[in-house]
Amino acid sequence: MDHLEYFSSKRNPLSGDLVFDALFPPKEIILAANARVSMQIIEGILKAAKETQNVVILEMALSEMNLDGGYCGVTPKTYANRVSRAAKNVGWYGYVLHADHLTVKKGTRDEIENLKKEIDARVNAKFSSFAIDTSLLFDNTKGKSEDRLKKVIKNYVILFKHLKGKLDSFGKEGEVGEIGIKEFTRVEDAIYFLEKLKENDIELNWLAISNGSKHGISVDENGNIIPNNNINIKITEKIADEISKKYKTRIVQHGTTGTPIDFIEKKFPKGKISKCNVATHWMLLVWDILKTYEPKLYKKIYDWTIEKYKSDSVCDAETFAKNSKYAIKHFFDEIENISDAAKSAIRKKSYEDALIFFKAFGMKKTAKKVYEHMNK
Repeated sequence: MDHLEYFSSKRNPLSGDLVFDALFPPKEIILAANARVSMQIIEGILKAAKETQNVVILEMALSEMNLDGGYCGVTPKTYANRVSRAAKNVGWYGYVLHADHLTVKKGTRDEIENLKKEIDARVNAKFSSFAIDTSLLFDNTKGKSEDRLKKVIKNYVILFKHLKGKLDSFGKEGEVGEIGIKEFTRVEDAIYFLEKLKENDIELNWLAISNGSKHGISVDENGNIIPNNNINIKITEKIADEISKKYKTRIVQHGTTGTPIDFIEKKFPKGKISKCNVATHWMLLVWDILKTYEPKLYKKIYDWTIEKYKSDSVCDAETFAKNSKYAIKHFFDEIENISDAAKSAIRKKSYEDALIFFKAFGMKKTAKKVYEHMNK
């Protein structure tokens, strides 16, 4: 059996930890795609992965997907089943199933207990990688790292130990410095965070930092994406270089949508950044296709979003770009039942865009590397 036959055969999602180790030291960035809208996005991405012999990461965040359905109307089980069906349709099982942004907002006992239930649901659904996000507990009013990160570390360890009791091998991601804030992550804070986790027998695969990116996009009054060139590569490399002196941990770049693809290809330090999350891109792709193939449904989604979230301080195009994600659950059944032509167009465009991301990220036959690592 070779790697092509192996990943074409039905199997459970790959452990994120396994993939990280197989590609270490990394020379590429792995695409982590959040296909929150439809199965056809996943099919397109997996088809591209199969044809280029690559593994990918497929993910969704707690706010989007939870036991109550999240704002996308899916539970961990239904999303895992969606991914599994897509893999079967394409004939490619080279993917990690990642639980993104398991976010702690306040750190109360009830919140932590609820998050443990959410973790259990993902374990039962065979998720194989987890991003515990306690970054909102960061106290930037303090000066010393130990004071700034006290609650961040405490709650991360609590949730990690709960998860560790459920699984032996899984991807591990953490966050120091909330994504989207103006203050960049300090090198000393990143080092302190990893040191304290290490003392608790936790070594992360990926660390998210605040480096100028943001979730979502900004658009002009005509709905055109305003390019985000604000990711500070110098800060990113400085943190990556310092943490690599003691740890295998690499940077995960959040908020990639809106960053020009040539900037990613030429400027992103591949290997120092070894995972890139792409989410909003795939949603906007679907909306663009619905404009042509399902104009009535698109208008309903657009009108609903503007009516519910309209603001005098921003143009309607900006309102739609930032808030249309909340329409996914409201129009869930209609989106699921779009025409075959629309579904085919989503698959095709997702496939084409995935190929572009693979090239920009430097992904070359990563499935073969993973398979060889597994069979050493």
